[in-house]
Amino acid sequence: MAYYIGVDIGGTNLKAGVVDGQGQIISESSVPTGADRPQDVVLSDILGAVMTSIAGAGISVKDVRAAGMGSPGMIDTEKGIVIYNNNLGWNDFHIGEKMSTALGIPARLENDADAAALGEVVAGCAKGAKSAMIITLGTGVGSGYVIDEKIFRGCEFGHMVIAYGGRKCTCGRHGCFEAYCSATGLINMTKEAIAEHPMSTLAEIAKTEGVVSGHTVFVAAEQGDAIAENIIDEYTGYLACGLANLINGLQPEVIGVGGGIGKQGERLLVPLREKVEREIYKGLPMPKIVSCTLGYKAGLIGAAMSVRDL
Repeated sequence: MAYYIGVDIGGTNLKAGVVDGQGQIISESSVPTGADRPQDVVLSDILGAVMTSIAGAGISVKDVRAAGMGSPGMIDTEKGIVIYNNNLGWNDFHIGEKMSTALGIPARLENDADAAALGEVVAGCAKGAKSAMIITLGTGVGSGYVIDEKIFRGCEFGHMVIAYGGRKCTCGRHGCFEAYCSATGLINMTKEAIAEHPMSTLAEIAKTEGVVSGHTVFVAAEQGDAIAENIIDEYTGYLACGLANLINGLQPEVIGVGGGIGKQGERLLVPLREKVEREIYKGLPMPKIVSCTLGYKAGLIGAAMSVRDL
């Protein structure tokens, strides 16, 4: 049986696992990332998590064909370098070469959103799809496109403009998909509505919870709050606009929606599907729009599956 190592590098924790050729996790391990430390110290922890996973699978490094890693930031896949990551504070981190040398096996570095997309195609919500776009609605909007179980690199669709001259995005542009459709964007919309309607059920729920999250508006809507319903209607409108743009250009068979907002499931997807179908170019097939199913495991599995050809 073929075994591969998958590593998912997050801002808080990094996860490593042994994955078989069908995308099933055999063993896994997790440790704090501690990205503020020297890069080689972080690498040492990654290697430690890898070895723990290998031991947990009851195999040795000699049984592993290759290692794949998913990292946020600007990535040079060919050279295995994290060129820059502002959240982790990494610059010119030659992690691919270092990992390969330490383990004595081939290694590859991918963008974390791309790795997660491949994971969902191999073993998750888009399993068996010939083409799939995976959108992650978290702090930002992550995107990954997979064709025939191969990553189509360079899909930074979070910074596609959907409202010219609109809200300012953290990237410096205005009107980005991310500025409207990330959890951050939804939170900003919710806060604005609370300021305008301080006596609403929405405002009361936020006060009780002590914080406005991406879920606050959905909780209020379930209690019949009209203000919350309007926000969800506006939010899904922007999200449908962005997805329709992607469908018109790329025509994916499946769109998987993940991240914190994606956990709303059908409460989000039912109105979203209706609006997307109205927005896409006439005659194009409507893709399946579904919730992602793998959670954090998507990045680990996808990273491992990205090296099956090594």
